[in-house]
Amino acid sequence: MKEAEVVLDLSRLLSRLLHSTPTGVDRVEMAYARGLLELLPERRVAFAAVHPSGVYGRLRRDAVLAFLAATEERWDQAGGGDGRSRRFAAYWWLRLSPSLRFPKPPASGARRVYLQASPNNLTQPNLVADILRRERARFVCLVHDLIPLEYPEYARPNGARLHRERILTITQQASGIIANSQATLASLQPWLARSNRLPLIDVARLGTMSGLRDATAAVSMQPPYFLCIGTIEPRKNHLLLLNLWRRLAERQRPENVPKLILVGRRGWENEQVIDMLERCPTLAGYVEEKGRLGDRATQSLLAGAAGLLLPSFAEGFGMPVAEALAAGVPVLCSDLPALREAGGDVPLYLDPLDGLGWQAAIQDLASPGSALAAAQRQRSAAWRAPTWPEHLAIVLNMLHRAVNE
Repeated sequence: MKEAEVVLDLSRLLSRLLHSTPTGVDRVEMAYARGLLELLPERRVAFAAVHPSGVYGRLRRDAVLAFLAATEERWDQAGGGDGRSRRFAAYWWLRLSPSLRFPKPPASGARRVYLQASPNNLTQPNLVADILRRERARFVCLVHDLIPLEYPEYARPNGARLHRERILTITQQASGIIANSQATLASLQPWLARSNRLPLIDVARLGTMSGLRDATAAVSMQPPYFLCIGTIEPRKNHLLLLNLWRRLAERQRPENVPKLILVGRRGWENEQVIDMLERCPTLAGYVEEKGRLGDRATQSLLAGAAGLLLPSFAEGFGMPVAEALAAGVPVLCSDLPALREAGGDVPLYLDPLDGLGWQAAIQDLASPGSALAAAQRQRSAAWRAPTWPEHLAIVLNMLHRAVNE
């Protein structure tokens, strides 16, 4: 039986043209694009997108290759302000829009699968159904999490309703579903049961960026510093860390207070966190916010950190945990099933409300000869970072099964 043509939807990356730094979902779509280009022959890989006007079409390969390279370079440097971002977006929409073409039907006997690694456009089930009809393709989709449905208080306003529509589109139309963790799959199972369908299902942990252990620290700080990586939004629990740092600043000599660096843009429903960042004088000099930090600078900061802190209330997988461990950096994170999948037995897992526990662990990691750091180094000998080739091997197997079963 002939191998299927794979049509990867790049709508997510194109929708983020105004943003110079990527989210985790952006990184995943990029990893899929690069991985498919490397693993499959040219005739088997195609790219498509939904224009902001709502028009779906194929993208020319040469335009896609140039766009991917330009986007990776932009992420690496995270250069330019709003003006440069607008020029970048205008240029690429001008270059890519003419390349949107109506898909040709597959040749007689040929098979095709439409692959989506992001939640973009899944709130429009009729659009997805129309795409599948036009492509005459099976649908395979990656599910990142069900957090807006399980914890609507952490989502954007109306986030739960929109995510419900996405999940219904997936469970009602997908031939194959890939979850990024067993925890995500467990959350998805009740929705699958209610759909009265039996799509193919698999789990593939997200990969880590390459070269993390080879990164060099771009900063030299005394006292040591900690990183918290992620969008500033309610479920990330930045407020715990800010209150801990205020306590440390109030009770210790200035030279003994470690620094906290927040890497990530400002999100939604975060007024209390922003108020502390902007109006709490005690935190001045001890907490630094880096909303637009390029990949190279982030890797360098991570390489020199005393630890990664992730006190989240909910996660779908926990990519920062895996990437910190891959860089040899100790991790303190919430005791969540998804984070245990990402970190195995290596991190110190804490209740996200255990302020005293977090404080004690942070002070230990900040001290010379940290016992926690030594213990994590010992445990990490048996830990292996998830890789994108491993993830994509599961994806390719799913694509093959989806068109041949």
